[in-house]
Amino acid sequence: MPRLARLDASGVLHYVIIRGMERRNIFEDNKDRDNLFKRRGELLPATQTSCY
Repeated sequence: MPRLARLDASGVLHYVIIRGMERRNIFEDNKDRDNLFKRRGELLPATQTSCY
C-alpha cells in the first residue's frame, strides 16, 4: 500500500532524492541526464524556486 503524500508547505526546505526502482540506473546515458538538468534549469526560475 502506498504511503500518504507529504505536506507541501510554502517556505519550508524539502530534501529531494531520485533513485531508480530496485536501484537501477535512472539515466540511459549522459544525454538523458543532461535533459533532466536542462528542464530543471528552466523550471526553477519559472516557478521562483530555490535549489541548494
